[in-house]
Parts: sequence; C-alpha cells; structure tokens
Amino acid sequence: MSESYRVAIAGATGAVGVEFIQCLEKCSFPIAELRLLASSRSVGKKMMFKGGEIDVQELTENSFSNVDIAFFSAGGSISRKYGPIAAQAGAVVVDNSSAFRMDPKVPLIIPEINPEAMAQHQGIIANPNCSTIIAITPLWPIHQQNRIKRLIAATYQAASGAGAAAMEELAESTRAHLENREYKNTVLPHPYAFNLFSHNSKIDPATGYNEEETKMVQETQKIFGDTGIRISATCVRVPVLRAHSEALNFECERPITAAEVRAILQTAPGVRIVDDPEKNYFPMPKDASGQGDVLVGRIRQDLSDPSGKSIAMFVAGDQLLKGAALNAVQIAEAMVARGYLAGARR
Repeated sequence: MSESYRVAIAGATGAVGVEFIQCLEKCSFPIAELRLLASSRSVGKKMMFKGGEIDVQELTENSFSNVDIAFFSAGGSISRKYGPIAAQAGAVVVDNSSAFRMDPKVPLIIPEINPEAMAQHQGIIANPNCSTIIAITPLWPIHQQNRIKRLIAATYQAASGAGAAAMEELAESTRAHLENREYKNTVLPHPYAFNLFSHNSKIDPATGYNEEETKMVQETQKIFGDTGIRISATCVRVPVLRAHSEALNFECERPITAAEVRAILQTAPGVRIVDDPEKNYFPMPKDASGQGDVLVGRIRQDLSDPSGKSIAMFVAGDQLLKGAALNAVQIAEAMVARGYLAGARR
C-alpha cells in the first residue's frame, strides 16, 4: 500500500470503535489522518493511536469533508442519518450496523467470501452481523466444493455483542452474585450472572424468530448468493464477556465426511482448526478472544442422517474482531488492494 488515506470512525468511543482503532494500528493501514467521532458527551476525550493522542470530535453533518473511508459503529439510526451524508461527501462508508445490510444496492461483505461484490458499491458497504460472519466464514469453502443445502445453527453469544455496557453489567452482576449482594440489571432484560437467555432482540410474532435469527438467515443467503439454502437459527445470550460460539449442523448436496471437511478447512483463510478429541480440546471463547481467526472443531458426521450428507461442528470467534471491527478493516484493505477505493491521497 503506497498511498495513505483519511479515515473517520463514527462511534469511536464504543466497544467496537475502540477495536477499530486497534485493528487499524495493528494492521498498519496507511492513514494520513484519523478522525474520531462520537456524541457530544465524548467531545474532548483523548484516545491513543500509534503512540499519540487524538481528540474525539462531535459527529455532525460536516464531519466527513475530505474523508476517504468512514467506519460506522454507532447504531442503526446514526448510520441511516450520517452514512448517506458521508458517502455524498466522497467517503466510502463501511457500516457495522444492520441499517443497510439487506438493501439490494449495498454489498454485504466478508472478504474471505465475496470481495468481488465490493466493486458494485455506491458509497456504502455493509459489514454483516457478527453471528453470521463467525458461522459462515468456515462454511463458505465447504459450500464451494459441496453445496450446503440446509443449515441449523445454535449460537452462544457473548456480552460484547450488546456493547460495553452489557460487558460491564455481566462483570458487576457476577461480582455481586459471588458476594451475595443484590444487583439490579438495567442493560439486558434478565439477570446475566450464571444465567443465559434467548437473544434480546425483538421477536417476529408471525414467525417466532427474533431479529438476530432472521439476520443469520437473510444475510447468509445474500452473501452466498444462494436464496435456496434452508436455514434455521436459535440465538442465545450466554454469560461470556467476548467471543461468540456456535453449534452448526449442515447438510450438503452430496455425501461428505468429517475428514473431507477437515481437509477443506485446513487451508481456508480466516479459519483455524482446534479439534483435539484425545484432550477434549475444542473451540472456546477464551481462545477465540483477542485474535482474528474463526476457530473450528468438534467436526463429526451427523449420525442422524443416514445419507452421509450432514456434518456437525462447533465454532468460536471474537465478536468484536472478526465479528465486527476486523472484518470491516479487512474490507478496507481489500478495497485498496483491488483498486475499488477512489480518492486516495499520497
């Protein structure tokens, strides 16, 4: 990368915003200027980047002048308001919310799967839902060799998916529980310490599926470019600080073995096999946290399918990294590498 870019982060002080800053620093993305944007409450706060301090500015309609790339992680309403403004000002928006994901004019990108779709962007690129990214990054190379017809997913989602406040609530409520103190939850709808509950997104009364589950269905079909895949998901919030885990069961068009799946995934980008039956060591949130790969293990034949076409496996990935900030930064890197990003400044 011989050119450098002016980058803005909307929602810079949030859990994902902080990860954006760290990812940009770790990957040495070529930055000429970094603007950190947040609500008026955070104005003047200083955040570290490459050994220096950057003042947080208030997000306004004038924040995106001369910006090349704008990362958004401030919620859907902010993205819907300011995303088009940033794009009109000349920035390419990489949005982490659900605001534009199912818009047919907006590419929904996982760089390991469909980077070519970025060429069709009209100023906005959507980052998929964290559960979707973690599930289908390892499924794609299998799908390419033996089409997946059906997917059943059960997710075990960490507090990080609900933001920094939820992570703090889990830590505080756990401390209170161990000290026999009363604790009133205010961020999530149910007590979190030593408890789990159905994902706290709205349930569609017509289908019985919550929004998180519906996202996994629709986003997978869009990213794979295959609306014929039959998908059912059950999403659950578990008392883990960060890194989501998922139990996946998929049926292919032709018979497939666990050994074939391991061989496919051995060299798959963004995937690392953690599958040691002798030591009973498989993907765990503690190992997934703080690194960028999706960990895959418990790879086994589904014995309930006599056709030999079904595989069960377990995955874990860092929700704040590959499930959010890292995937978005990888989108920006891929745009630069493929020449999809206009307005570069030397």
